[in-house]
Amino acid sequence: MAMSDPISDMLTRIRNAGKAKFNSVDIPGSKLKTELARVLKDEGFIRNYKFIKDNKQGILRVYLKYDEKQTNAAYGLERISKPSRRVYVKSKDIKPVLSGMGIAILSTSKGIMTDKKARSENVGGEILCNVW
Repeated sequence: MAMSDPISDMLTRIRNAGKAKFNSVDIPGSKLKTELARVLKDEGFIRNYKFIKDNKQGILRVYLKYDEKQTNAAYGLERISKPSRRVYVKSKDIKPVLSGMGIAILSTSKGIMTDKKARSENVGGEILCNVW
């Protein structure tokens, strides 16, 4: 059966694997999910990621990051824009997540980027998710 919201599925898999204290989680791969994982790694919410090719769409393996108390670094993952309701913002209307403690990940004309980078490059786009 086809998945209606693959980004939400990715965030849920990462959230559930973090609660279960797994070292890594496998997600059906795509270019968009790989870019999301790149942003999460750059911002320090995951340790690493790897795209594994197979005869189908590929597998994105995400290695989770924990602190010394075994708390997941990605404490909260929230999907904002959904297939049924897209949320677009202009660059001046992008609000910080938790007063700057978290990040919003946007899909812009210049690629997938954080809210801070989108404001600095003066581009708006679709808010995919918030992470804190």
